[in-house]
Amino acid sequence: MNRYPLWKNIFIVVVLCWGLLYALPNLLGQAPAVQVSSAKATLEMDPVADSKRIADALAAAGIEHRDIFSDATGVRVRFADFETQSRGRDVIEKAFNPDKQDASYTVALNLLSNSPQWLTKLRALPMYLGLDLRGGVHFLLEVDMPGAITHRLEAVAGDLRGQLRDKNVRANIAREGNTVVLRFRDAAQRAAARGVIQSFNKDLQLVERDGGSDDFRLIASLSLQAQQTIREFAIKQNINTLHNRINELGVAEPVIQQQGADRIVVQLPGIQDVTVAKEILGRTATLELRMVEGSPGDQRARDVAAGRAQAPYGTELYIERLRSGHAKAGQAENANDIIGIPLLLNKQIELTGENLTDAQPGFDENSQPAVHLNLDSAGTRKFRELTRQNVGRNMAILLVEKGKGEVVTAPVIRTEIGGGRVQISGSMSTAEANKTALLLRAGALAAPMEIIEERTVGPSLGADNISKGFHSTLWGFVAIAVFMTVYYMLFGLVSSVALSFNLVLLVALLSLLQATLTLPGIAAMALTLGMAIDSNVLINERIREELRNGCTPQMAITAGYERAWNTILDSNVTTLIAGIALLIFGSGPIRGFAVVHCLGILTSMFSAILVSRMVINFIYGRRRKLDALSIGQIWKPDNN
Repeated sequence: MNRYPLWKNIFIVVVLCWGLLYALPNLLGQAPAVQVSSAKATLEMDPVADSKRIADALAAAGIEHRDIFSDATGVRVRFADFETQSRGRDVIEKAFNPDKQDASYTVALNLLSNSPQWLTKLRALPMYLGLDLRGGVHFLLEVDMPGAITHRLEAVAGDLRGQLRDKNVRANIAREGNTVVLRFRDAAQRAAARGVIQSFNKDLQLVERDGGSDDFRLIASLSLQAQQTIREFAIKQNINTLHNRINELGVAEPVIQQQGADRIVVQLPGIQDVTVAKEILGRTATLELRMVEGSPGDQRARDVAAGRAQAPYGTELYIERLRSGHAKAGQAENANDIIGIPLLLNKQIELTGENLTDAQPGFDENSQPAVHLNLDSAGTRKFRELTRQNVGRNMAILLVEKGKGEVVTAPVIRTEIGGGRVQISGSMSTAEANKTALLLRAGALAAPMEIIEERTVGPSLGADNISKGFHSTLWGFVAIAVFMTVYYMLFGLVSSVALSFNLVLLVALLSLLQATLTLPGIAAMALTLGMAIDSNVLINERIREELRNGCTPQMAITAGYERAWNTILDSNVTTLIAGIALLIFGSGPIRGFAVVHCLGILTSMFSAILVSRMVINFIYGRRRKLDALSIGQIWKPDNN
């Protein structure tokens, strides 16, 4: 008789239940939502207080909401419809950003899954939907490569001034076009400068040129290899920075990839507010190191913060560790508005983020949380001089966005620091050390960018694409099921049941892997249905052939499944190889198609062989005397 061992039946049932559970969130749909996140790098969200603040603002305006919850990107509010979502956004925007010119929070429209909390806790989440299904915005950004070269040459000019000054070589240095021109009064000074520059700068090409009896010039330009390295770094750095910024929008699966030599494609599925997206993409952020006048929180700084005194000439007031958006950096209405430690900073910028190569969290010699910074060669020299001259003073590290700076930390300089490795420690937790390292690493765009193409896909168009894709897959499944049931009778019906579980398992796998489903992915699903049923056709025809050869029904079932296995394996492996090639060498929509295609092959083999065999065993396996199988007309050869 045909029976599976108990453990195998239990295993198959558990897998099918798992598939149903993890595929379920995809049937629950999405709800319009509003997300609130910090717009300033040094401003952290308070999930409890901010959630209550949102609830109070909506209640005062008489706007109903479904629920409020927080995650790593901020606080989110779900609404019943798009009209309520729009009204709710306006109310929340007014509550969190009274001054729109100095917005402390990003309030963005979004779409969220309707999955209940118990499913979310089990990590049963819906598939990410691509731009063509969910709606959203598409940007094509062009990186200003000449600007990146110019930016680098400006830094080179500054480094050359410092290097020559250290060696007592006098020169007039200025950037002219794509070169740095050094002018000397005599040839001896030029020769000395040439030796200094060549010892410190391997990427510069030097050419001597004379302009007169007292005009000796040295033309420095970047080598072709150095220029190419700068271009590649600009693209990579800009992509990393864009990733950090887009996290504020709460986009589940953004597409950020290089296109050509100097362009970046950004796709933000689910984002409805184009203005907010453009604002975040265009944000500029730089790091600055300045010296603190006096000590943090001294009486003079408090008097200036409270409005009782003016900031001394050459200094500015900042507040360290802002925790709320209503207090602006640089001023406070009264003493009660001071949240954090007031600092008077010198306006002179000692060092910028251009010299920072890395920032990582760690621990100091006392096993206390700290942040470790690495500086380039020019930054190492400048920092060594700065710390040597200012032992015992506080040095402030600022993050500057939109022309406004905020203090990340203001440590005390204990001793001269050389070697290019800097440690920031103090009264900070491990989480604060991680946060500070992330802020310092984020940095600025390596080169300016311009949006040269912008497209918006509305949610209604995405819903229409989903509806068409769903109906095409559904009717394809129905057509296959009808054909199989008519042609193979009960065995055809069992094959259709196995095919439906194949689709469920495929959706569950895609959801578990949090893959992005696009229109090509839906096309791959429809194709998978046709390919998956092919295995059942091979099995059913093999059973028919065994019956024609005179086997008993029970023996025909056993032989049909076992002898069809090699053929099924060969055909699926060859198809899988083609799918893997598409996955490795393809990009964009092609890779989306390949992912669904490869996973569909694996689930089809499981469902066609194990699931269908388990159902057939339950129907026929316990019968000792079996006269016939419901497998359709068995055509026998004509012996006449």
